[in-house]
Amino acid sequence: MSLHQHDYQISVMSQDEVQTAVDWAGAEGWNPGLDDPASFYAADSQGFLIGKLNGQPIASISAVKYGNSFGFIGLYIVAEPFRHQGYGLQIWNKALEHLLGRNIGLDGVVAQQDNYRKSGFRLAHRNIRFAGISKQQKPVAANIVELTSLGMEILLAYDAGFFPARRDDFLKAWINQPHTHALGIVENGKLAGYGVIRACRQGYKIGPLNAESPDLAHELFNALVGGLPLGADIYLDVPEPNVQARDLAQTHAMQPVFETARMYTGDFPNMALDKIFGITSFELG
Repeated sequence: MSLHQHDYQISVMSQDEVQTAVDWAGAEGWNPGLDDPASFYAADSQGFLIGKLNGQPIASISAVKYGNSFGFIGLYIVAEPFRHQGYGLQIWNKALEHLLGRNIGLDGVVAQQDNYRKSGFRLAHRNIRFAGISKQQKPVAANIVELTSLGMEILLAYDAGFFPARRDDFLKAWINQPHTHALGIVENGKLAGYGVIRACRQGYKIGPLNAESPDLAHELFNALVGGLPLGADIYLDVPEPNVQARDLAQTHAMQPVFETARMYTGDFPNMALDKIFGITSFELG
């Protein structure tokens, strides 16, 4: 089939179109959060591209800028009837162009790794999605606090160790979205970990879950899951190199159900993977 370029337009998404892309992600089985689009859009309102054929949306990609030197690609979807016709490659190239000069990260499905390699991405580590169900509530540790009670600056300063660049606007939106509970854990008067749980199309996802020690991560996990109805589906996306994060998932009888390849075009960011017990999202890093 020949491509008529003039029929295919790539443009920056409106917030409503971000909702469309997230709906597509839901249809792909990626199980996005119920309120993800608004937080995604807050991260970078210019960072989402849509491909339209004769005015009909057929392809999406996110190319979100963080700080001055980092970017993340996600939501790369081409509607089923339009695959393998070059539309995806065009929007992919536009996303790379949009992030030119930055170190770019992505969480790719494992089958696509070789394709991403051709664009200069290298494998840093795998991420594993664990699934389980919420069990009986345990007593919540006394040093657990509502994250919003701490003041944003404390959270943003702490989060800097867990992400390649500042993500202030995104985090403000992420912890305050509806159907979400965000908790911190305090040790010796300082924030020593935090976690967020949000309602998704199916069940609930924890992410991020960052903590100074496995014990603190367990306390946060228990407190986050403790507020759920018994037997609810829960998900946690774990960086594979963090053995203690995998142990945490297995302690809670969670099973691996899916994995991604975390890849970067530049140097692997200097992040404390041993303190990252849950990835924020496969779409935005």
